[in-house]
Order: sequence, then C-alpha cells, then structure tokens
Amino acid sequence: MIRPNPISVSQLNNYIKEKVSQDEFLNNVYIKGEISNFKHHYTGHMYFTLKDENSLIKCVMFKTYTSNLNFVPKDGMKVLILGTVSVYERDGIYQIYCKAMEEDGIGNLYLEYEKLKNKLEMEGLFDKQYKKEIPFMPKVIGVLTSKTGAVIRDIINVSTRRNPNVYIRLLPVPVQGDGAALKIADAIKLMNEKKLADVLILARGGGSLEDLWPFNEEIVARAIVASEIPIISAVGHETDFTIADFVADLRAPTPSAAAELAVANIEDIKINLNGYKNRLAISLNKKLELIKLQYEKIMSSKVFKEPLLRIQEEYLKIDGALKIINDKMLNKYTESKYLLMNSMSKLDSLSPLKTLGRGYSIIQKDNKVIKSKKELCDGDEVNIRLIDGSIIANIINIR
Repeated sequence: MIRPNPISVSQLNNYIKEKVSQDEFLNNVYIKGEISNFKHHYTGHMYFTLKDENSLIKCVMFKTYTSNLNFVPKDGMKVLILGTVSVYERDGIYQIYCKAMEEDGIGNLYLEYEKLKNKLEMEGLFDKQYKKEIPFMPKVIGVLTSKTGAVIRDIINVSTRRNPNVYIRLLPVPVQGDGAALKIADAIKLMNEKKLADVLILARGGGSLEDLWPFNEEIVARAIVASEIPIISAVGHETDFTIADFVADLRAPTPSAAAELAVANIEDIKINLNGYKNRLAISLNKKLELIKLQYEKIMSSKVFKEPLLRIQEEYLKIDGALKIINDKMLNKYTESKYLLMNSMSKLDSLSPLKTLGRGYSIIQKDNKVIKSKKELCDGDEVNIRLIDGSIIANIINIR
C-alpha cells in the first residue's frame, strides 16, 4: 500500500546525509586499508577505493589536501587515512572525504606484482629480442576478451572503419576472477595451434588491480612469450600497466588503439598507392625524356652522320704507324750496314792477304803456320803461300 505524501529521492539522500553528518564518530574517522583503482584527476583531486579482505569503500581527496602528501599514492599501497564519512547526494553513495593520508606498507597483490615483474625481467622476457613484428595488413584479427561489453564493440567499430575487408575472430575469455588466467593462456595456445589469426589482441577495460590481476599472472605471461602469433596487449586504461603489457609484442593504451595498431587504414594505403603511382609516372616520364635526349645526342654525333670518317681516321693512324716502322727499319739497316762496312774494313786490315801483298809469304807444314826454324828439319816438305798462289819446297839447310 503506497503511503500518502511520498518524498523524493533527493529528499531521502539529503535526510541520510544529515543523519550521517550528525554522527561525531563518522565526522572524524581514522581508518587503514589498501588503495585500489586509484585515479589522479587532472584537476588535482584523487579518487580511489580503500579495501581490506572483506569490504571496500570509495574515497576522495581534494586538491586542497593532496598538496600536503609527501608520497605518491598508487594501487596496492597500504595507507592510514584521516577523514570524514559523508553522503554524495547525487549518486546516493557514501564515501570518505580524506583530509590526511600516510603510508602503511605495500599491499600483498602489489608485492606479488613486483616480484613476478622482477623475475620475468631478470629472465629477459621483456627484451626486444622476444618481440615479434606486427604484420602490416593481417587478414584475420584474433581478439581475446569478454564476448559482451564495450571492448569488443570498440575493436569491431575501429577495425571495420579502417578496413572493411578485415576479418575479426573473437575467442571469448573471462577477463577477471578465479580461473580467468588459465583460460586466457589456453585461448592463446589454441589460437596458435589452430593458426586462427595473423595477430592477436588481448583486451579488457579498466579496473582495479584486483580486476586486472589475471593479466599479472605468470601463466598468461609465459603463454604470450611462447605465442608464434604476434600479440598486442590492450589491458586497462592508458595509465594501467600489467605484466601482459611488458611481455607482449606491442602495448596499446586502449582496446581502440590496439585495433588502430593492428589494422592498417585502407584509405591511407590507397592514398599512398596513388602517391607511388604518380611518383612512378613522373619518374618514367623523366626517364623517357632523358633517354630521348641521349638518343638525339647520339644520332647527331659524327659516328652516325659520317660513319666512314672514323675508319678513315684509323687508316691515317695505320699509315702513320707504318711510316714510323719503315723509317725505323731504314735507319736500323743504314746503321747496321755502316757497322758491317766498318768491321769489314778492320777485318781486311788484319787479313794475312794484305801482308802477302807487301811481298811477304806464309810457310806452312802440315797445314800449320811455321813461326820458328825450330819447327823445321832438313828435308821437310813445306807449303809456301804467295800473293798469287803457292809452291811446294823441301828444306835443304837450316841456318
């Protein structure tokens, strides 16, 4: 049964706010917990969730108080907070308005995150040598994400807008909660075994450190490194970093950005192709003009106008060479003739015949020229050579 004179939602929220504000304990609470889903707004305000093992509460710290902090809050950090619990009337939620905050250690999840990150980094799994190149124009884009939600719609919208011919193959996986990491790793292995895609996008929307935790587990990290298919990680918002981002072949700040990195813009490709086509046409025209100029230059040369001129010039060279050869041969002959005549003159002057012409004779015995009387005996027969002949004589007496 509806009661008369109902109040509005705003009146109810205002009533609750008044009741809360009258509670002295809630006006000055000192509380400890772990920061999650931390956002530092560009205005300087900080928005985050404070949680323990069983519960959580939303918190806001305005710029007036954030300037007094001596550390930078972040997800996983344990803190002590002094503040006021109040109701935000518009949304009907209660939250802590923080006035002061100090560190109280680091949360367990954050410690696990840093431990695994350091371990994998020491193994070199973040190195560039393990990064595979993203194909320029993949035919099939594999997407590992939840089958519902804005992530897959954003990827489909961006991909098909950039290239309507690209095929998107969605393999739904849980992106948070228990068992999600194992299913994500199995999906990566299945995509590789069946060769279902040319590139994979691993994606989900933003969230707290707990929400993103499946992407910080070792089984997912090693599945990404072992994948033969290049993987683009698009987990969380631009400021969120997971282990998957470090081991992936490429990190995208958002799922939409991942689609832009994976799918080439077909219009840009068409523009580039038209540019290449125009440049090629210009280059061909310039080449043809150059060839034409070279042809005209060649055809205007003497070789084509007077083809025998070159042969005649070579004939002249041959005639000149022959003349040089003949002159050298004649000089050589003259020189040799002079040397021969000179040698003959010297030889003639030394000839025995010249001696015979002066009244001398040559005595030979047994064809041997006799130079001394000791070489002869009485009765020897000798041959006497004269200028006009020779005579045979016997030795009668040797004096």
